[in-house]
Amino acid sequence: MGNSYELNGTVVILADICDEARVLQILQQERIDAIMHLAAESHVDRSIDGPADFIRTNVVGTYHLLSAALTHWQVLPAENKARFRFHHVSTDEVFGDLPFESGIFTEESPYAPTSPYSASKAASDHLVRAWGETYGLPVVLSNCSNNYGPFHFPEKLIPLVILNALEEKPLPVYGNGENVRDWLHVDDHARALATVLFDGATGESYNIGGNAERTNLQVVEAVCDVLDQLHPRTSGDRYRDLITFVPDRPGHDRRYAIDASKIRGELGWVPKESFESGLARTVEWFLENEWWWRPIRESACAGDRLGEPKKGAA
Repeated sequence: MGNSYELNGTVVILADICDEARVLQILQQERIDAIMHLAAESHVDRSIDGPADFIRTNVVGTYHLLSAALTHWQVLPAENKARFRFHHVSTDEVFGDLPFESGIFTEESPYAPTSPYSASKAASDHLVRAWGETYGLPVVLSNCSNNYGPFHFPEKLIPLVILNALEEKPLPVYGNGENVRDWLHVDDHARALATVLFDGATGESYNIGGNAERTNLQVVEAVCDVLDQLHPRTSGDRYRDLITFVPDRPGHDRRYAIDASKIRGELGWVPKESFESGLARTVEWFLENEWWWRPIRESACAGDRLGEPKKGAA
């Protein structure tokens, strides 16, 4: 894996983060002085069915990326070395499960992952902190709540509901749909990541969230309501009529909730999108961009969990 191409004036290089020699070569050739590590297997259901890929990419891959970064950083000229940052992008799921009625994740919350996915991300968080403490590599970390928006891979909840609804398929909801997640539009997350990379204090971590807790059922119903307005069913029925409750998945955490006061107070970041405005934009995007999601949808093998593809991009 070593192909490259140009996109809007930016060179894009495709490589495997487990290929440490290739990663180091890229860092040196491109004279990189900032790394934002977003490469990860990220879908909980797939981590349950096939955890090996998650260990390889999220744990082993992070080790190789850190090793290459350290080698590169140690020989940089003083000025470049001083401004170098390794930003590790993680998830709120490393903190585990919260009660429905109380609690919120802060940067000081203990780690308590409950799925192979969250365990692999917790491991990578620990590796990054260890490289910072042991070798002095200038690292920053961020842990974010659920993202949504354009180009969201079709196996994830919101795009899955949109596309199943458009195809008049059942809209499966785990258990009774009461599990709670905090949601953040991807554009707001991207702004937060840039803020952490350039303005975050070395060695610190920052929780990023939208203060938009919703039950899974509320999210599915909200998608249905937006579709009722933008793309009504030819039958005249509501999309909510397609909602189907299915057996819960193993180890399904009840609730995640993010305290983002640190990044708001210290770095001045705040989300621009509400859940309602961001969701409307997202549904509109999927309605207008079938060219992107249709080939993915048709090429993926139908899975046995929520009608999702078994394999796909992380």
